[in-house]
Amino acid sequence: MNPARLDPATRKADLDRIQNETFDIAIIGGGVVGAGTALDAASRGLSVALIEQRDWASGTSSRSSKLIHGGIRYLEQLDFRLVREALREQTLMLERLCPHLVKPVPFLYPLTRRIWERAYVGAGTLLYDLLSGARALPRHRHLSRRGVLARFPGLRGDRMVGGIQYWDAQVDDARHTLALVRTARVHGAVTLSSVRSEGFRMSGARVAGVRARCLETGQDLEIKARQVVNATGVWTDSVQSHAGRGRVHVRASKGVHLVVPRDRIHGDAGLILRTEKSVLFVIPWENHWIIGTTDTDWNLDLAHPAASLSDIDYLLNRVNAVLAEPLRHDDIEGVYAGLRPLLQGESDATSLLSREHAVSQSVSGLITIAGGKYTTYRVMAEDVIDIAAHGLDQKVPESCTAEIPLVGAPGYRAVWNRRETIAAESGLHVHVVEHLLGRYGSQIDELIDLIRETPSLGQPLDGAPTYLAAEIHYSASHEGALHLDDVLTRRTRISIETFDRGIQAAQPTAQIMSQILDWDEATKDREIAHYEARVRAERESQTQPDDHTADAARVGAPDVRLGGANVERAPVYSLDERRRADKSPTSGQ
Repeated sequence: MNPARLDPATRKADLDRIQNETFDIAIIGGGVVGAGTALDAASRGLSVALIEQRDWASGTSSRSSKLIHGGIRYLEQLDFRLVREALREQTLMLERLCPHLVKPVPFLYPLTRRIWERAYVGAGTLLYDLLSGARALPRHRHLSRRGVLARFPGLRGDRMVGGIQYWDAQVDDARHTLALVRTARVHGAVTLSSVRSEGFRMSGARVAGVRARCLETGQDLEIKARQVVNATGVWTDSVQSHAGRGRVHVRASKGVHLVVPRDRIHGDAGLILRTEKSVLFVIPWENHWIIGTTDTDWNLDLAHPAASLSDIDYLLNRVNAVLAEPLRHDDIEGVYAGLRPLLQGESDATSLLSREHAVSQSVSGLITIAGGKYTTYRVMAEDVIDIAAHGLDQKVPESCTAEIPLVGAPGYRAVWNRRETIAAESGLHVHVVEHLLGRYGSQIDELIDLIRETPSLGQPLDGAPTYLAAEIHYSASHEGALHLDDVLTRRTRISIETFDRGIQAAQPTAQIMSQILDWDEATKDREIAHYEARVRAERESQTQPDDHTADAARVGAPDVRLGGANVERAPVYSLDERRRADKSPTSGQ
């Protein structure tokens, strides 16, 4: 049996295990930090239970800028240690841990007519290269205006005098977090999504485990653990409150991104642009561009942050200032919003709050980890398990995750070198093989086996032809997808890579998933209805003028997990309809 496989049978076995064992470490939160912590603990020989209330990476860790980077803008804040640490992690991921998921990407920094700017930015990129040490990526280069336009013809030549090119890396964040979860399983961790923490088991004044509920079955769970780790990001404070107090406090900062087709912007590199508040990235993303991000305080719904029309206009206005052919609203395929968990600081501007992390023993038996950057998840995980080890009776080895390739990484480069042979043997086009290798690495054989057994799975998915039907099957049979949204939003990126936000692909996707998850027609129809309601709610929120009206529109769609699974249909009412209902004599009864 494949220990990395997440399927209905392993989920059932994990539900049995989680109630009948006492674990060394129980971790709440299945984002990149929680998943990385599970891998760190399990690979040190500790028994581990990891729970996530929704899907793996469903919060912040699937809604980032998709960059694995040192954070060149942090050099201006003189945070050299953070940049050096992040660049070291970047090199590890590129060379050893997950080269199939993390890829180099060049960026251009266009220079304006300010004479001092080339010297200032050049010094910063030189320092960036030096802090990386023996870096796996090329060094920076100075370019003339002609050189910049040769690499990025879509820029306005009259708005710059030249530029500087430097290199960073990008990742599909949701798939990377999933790979961490699956790799933790290989080392013995119990991993359960759709399990919500509802409080702590107490032994006197000490936290001795987690009280939880399975949101798929309604089953109450008692998870016994010697140490509990709170790795819940923007939910940090609310989870700490179950123990009565906490020392780590975070603020949520909303970051909004736009996705547009690759042919809308003419260029062969990413862009980094200065704004009045921070920086703006234009990032090549396969057949698309990602444009982001905003950086604003958010105090509304944490599960489903909403992008407003003002967010979208802000990004369009900033990027159009440098493009020869401005983008329009009609060019936007997808929009997504995520929340950064920033350590609470004195400044009112979230862009100035710390991106470093903090680890705290909130109460006996409970350790909280918060803050940080996606890129430094492994360092955060190592730090929290080092502290947790002090509360265990046995001697705990040092972290070894710097040496552990993630699922799909072992042998990846050799398999990549054989891609033309694989294409000839499988009957797939070589570009399709390259697409699969970039998502599944050396586990491509498992998808090809599915196609051999059922040749129809080798066909493009209706409504999203850049993906194969086999990828949908694999999402449910090997990658733990439990709901339609899990596949269209995180196992794939169909929800932001198609103009209809995945509506056309929903029916064929649900049909394939139903065969693995044993859905009846009513369940399949309910999943489609929930997904369509979510899309309608998001579209409506993106027409609203501000955060409060956008949030009101977005929360109109019930969550398929959190109490929404029993909804026969998932209608989304317009904001005006809800306001009229709120004013009616029967509202609130």
